[in-house]
Amino acid sequence: MRHPVDNFIVASSAAFARLRLWASLSLVLLLSGCATFAPNPPQDQSNICEIFREQPSWYDYAQESEEKWGTPIATQMAFIQQESSFRSHIRPDRKYYLGFIPGPRPSSAKGYAQAQDPVWGEYEDQAGSLFARRTHMKHATDFIGWYNRRSQQQAGISLTNPEHLYYAYHEGAGGYQRGTFRGKPQVLSAGRQVAARANRYQAQLNACEAEFQCRKFYQVWPFCRS
Repeated sequence: MRHPVDNFIVASSAAFARLRLWASLSLVLLLSGCATFAPNPPQDQSNICEIFREQPSWYDYAQESEEKWGTPIATQMAFIQQESSFRSHIRPDRKYYLGFIPGPRPSSAKGYAQAQDPVWGEYEDQAGSLFARRTHMKHATDFIGWYNRRSQQQAGISLTNPEHLYYAYHEGAGGYQRGTFRGKPQVLSAGRQVAARANRYQAQLNACEAEFQCRKFYQVWPFCRS
């Protein structure tokens, strides 16, 4: 005959197992929900005005980053379009063995800015916070601004030179100074695309930026205008 204490232990173990199961399911739902409720990528990514009309808060985030670090809004958004096409939770594709066995991802890059774990950790320590997320546009734009300021300081790249900022973003300041990007046709092509897009975005923004300034009730002209 089972002792009452044994019954209590069995019941407690079962309750703990159910609690652990519910906790696991809740975590899965939370993580999937974050991706589910993230903003959809803009429909027209060729026009920065349309991007900000769909997501006006993105203008605010990019403007804050520009004021803090100096990288123009158009350059920030050109970087993000190149890296993630404005998809919040994108990660590099896994390699599959035998066509179905998942292998490791080629890098730890994640989020709008495709920041990798080591440099994201540096950003958190130096400029961000423990609550910064690569999947949030506010933190992605701030990260790009921080990184480009570092490239300016370490490699002497002008913040108005999006092509070479991108080379340093991809290769690191040390790799940029060694010229590693010159032997990588895909990186060179991407840098030229970023530069062309940043210039196009800037021309578009010059014509529509007033739409996104002073739109909130607490913003008072002329203090909220650039």
